[in-house]
Amino acid sequence: MHYPEPISKLIDSFMKLPGIGPKTAVRLAFFVLEMNDDDVLDFGKALVNAKRQLTYCSICNHITDTDPCRICSDSHRDDTVICVVQDAKDVIAIEKMKDYTGLYHVLHGAISPVEGIGPEDIKVPELLKRLQDDKVTEIILATDPTIEGEATAMYIARLVKPTGIRITRIAHGLPVGGDLEYADEVTLSKAMEGRREL
Repeated sequence: MHYPEPISKLIDSFMKLPGIGPKTAVRLAFFVLEMNDDDVLDFGKALVNAKRQLTYCSICNHITDTDPCRICSDSHRDDTVICVVQDAKDVIAIEKMKDYTGLYHVLHGAISPVEGIGPEDIKVPELLKRLQDDKVTEIILATDPTIEGEATAMYIARLVKPTGIRITRIAHGLPVGGDLEYADEVTLSKAMEGRREL
């Protein structure tokens, strides 16, 4: 179907977002058309402001509106522990727990030879630079439990091990409240590997 050009451009813009297909993009575009003008302007400003006002922390690479970020600036955080994650969303997920009090290092991706992404394409060199100050005693590798995430964790572990810094990997396995019968083989295997004494 042929839409007027402004709607067509709006639909195309929504389709650039992850997980938004043509039908959803059309639905969102027409929803925006039905919004009142003030809400549309606020929505547009929020998009522009997020893009213009956010940056990456010069220490940990987490997304922030201040540099260094609030986590790196917090003197109550344990600066001897760094949790290495793939994306800024991972920091937010761990922070929701309210149990972790150390610092972070955001890689902004994972090693993936298939996609041509090597260690130099993500923030591995910056991590190694942070470890030179001798404060850090533990690195927690919290990359995703995917082939790329595992490869990245193994690569970082091999680089850091000679320094004597303790290297740990987050446990993988069954979610709380999950049923064994619905778990895949890899999840069950990781759950068995990560078992602990009671």
